Amino acid sequence: MPHSASSLANLDLTLLAERLGRACRERGVTVTAAESCTGGGVASAITAVPGSSDWFETGYVTYANGAKTRLLGVPEAVLAERGAVSREVVEAMVAGACRDSGAGLGVAISGVAGPGGGSPEKPVGMVWLAWGDGEHQQAACRHFPGDRRAVREQAVREALVGLIRYLERD
Repeated sequence: MPHSASSLANLDLTLLAERLGRACRERGVTVTAAESCTGGGVASAITAVPGSSDWFETGYVTYANGAKTRLLGVPEAVLAERGAVSREVVEAMVAGACRDSGAGLGVAISGVAGPGGGSPEKPVGMVWLAWGDGEHQQAACRHFPGDRRAVREQAVREALVGLIRYLERD
């Protein structure tokens, strides 16, 4: 039985990735992921699903700012002005990942997983995510509690839930 959109956050990562795969297959869409603080966690969750190569071909782990610029086309000026953990950067990341990979839908994640690296403006647990394609993106900022592992896992979950919601909206 399908789960409602409101109950998605309670599913484990494998079930979320399986549901994402079904939604992608039904709509003939491929997805990509551009990840920073999650270090490939979204790609790992997706590729744990047998047959995911039908709808997931490419993922990007762009941990350093130079990689965001070089691989995804994030403008250096945006990184310098807004910082890696910002709406503008994740929107540019997802647009670049979709353009480079040819995927119809992507997600991007950049945040402060901790335990260090936080600031009053961008505390540990702050994560920006964006979903969209090469032309249109929507972004959201989340503040996840817990240690580094917990922040990263919650970010991966939010990324998958957002992809599902993006595909299943009417």
